Amino acid sequence: MIGTGMVTAASLFRRSTVAANYTAQKILRDGYHYEQHQVTTKDGYMLTMFRIPGSPATPHSAGKDVAFLQHGLLGSSADFVISGPDRALGYMLVDAGYDVWLGNARGNVYSRRHISLDPDATETKFWDFSWHEIGHFDLPAMIDYVLQHTGQQSLQYAGHSQGTTSFFVMAATRPDYNKKIRSMHALAPVAFMSNLHSPFVRILSPLVDELAWMLDILGVHEFLPSTKMMELVGKRNCHDRSDFQELCANVLFLIGGFNKAQLNRTMLPELLKTVPAGASVRQLIHYAQEFNSGHFRQYDHGFKENNHRYGAKYPPDYPLQLVSAPVALHYSDNDWMAGVQDVHKLHTKLPNSIGQFRVPDPRWSHLDFVWGIDANKLLYNRVISIMSRYN
Repeated sequence: MIGTGMVTAASLFRRSTVAANYTAQKILRDGYHYEQHQVTTKDGYMLTMFRIPGSPATPHSAGKDVAFLQHGLLGSSADFVISGPDRALGYMLVDAGYDVWLGNARGNVYSRRHISLDPDATETKFWDFSWHEIGHFDLPAMIDYVLQHTGQQSLQYAGHSQGTTSFFVMAATRPDYNKKIRSMHALAPVAFMSNLHSPFVRILSPLVDELAWMLDILGVHEFLPSTKMMELVGKRNCHDRSDFQELCANVLFLIGGFNKAQLNRTMLPELLKTVPAGASVRQLIHYAQEFNSGHFRQYDHGFKENNHRYGAKYPPDYPLQLVSAPVALHYSDNDWMAGVQDVHKLHTKLPNSIGQFRVPDPRWSHLDFVWGIDANKLLYNRVISIMSRYN
């Protein structure tokens, strides 16, 4: 800001401090208790987690069952509280008696630090990761920290979209973590992607090799960072009296599917304070590779580098037969990212699937799993009920 209160052009593109503080401020505003914790992964990424140990109705006490929630691509811990009390999954689990922990993957606005790498440097290896590293390094580090801090041996896990993908990576590549999971709830499960309908991914996928090369040459490694500009656009153009509010809604729909009835438009300015929360370009490229290949497998670095890393021309498939944790697949008919056929295929690959649970709304979309107006009634009550069977 300058003295007159005007926003300078440069300041619009600085990382928003509102986004970086949103989860904590939201939890306090809603009358819940919170703690902020940090854990460092084995490869040096510093991750922030938020804990909601209790509320006035359910005070914190030792020995509570633990629930860990992990966000999707371009999301953050804010996804699980933004809908507010009685509606957001994080709060509903606290009210049900859980000690709730909200994770943040490397590269988002809360976990944009490393012990030695600078995310803003022109030449940096900070962004050399996809969701493989989130599953292989981030989730184990956060889960170990939570269990050690709470004194529990295992926890309940719920993830949305990429929060499911990274879980399957962890459970397949580090199978010892399966015993630390009481039950896993995959909200919009994304592993196989041959049948997705998202125009965003379908347009990107045929160009993925050229795009990866071009972005690398240009030094573009971060995808859609959370900035002051997004917050300002949301505040000025997406409020209830704005002529542009419907456009704001449709931009969101292009990613995950259309369901106008489930989007709380009044919440759009709030959403744009937190979304997009930032990610590596490689996370998107890895998803595009999955669509192209029809496989659920590790990152494709090209024939030469694949031979060096994997000893083969193509990346190895993730061994889903090693995912022994009980997994519930929560899916919907109108999810443009998690196609019904792909969810069914995933179900057949999991040796300990609890089952496939369809959301009873034919228009339910990918983003409704975290922001849907009726998510509490159509989805979260069932998730919490199934969790209780595994405590």
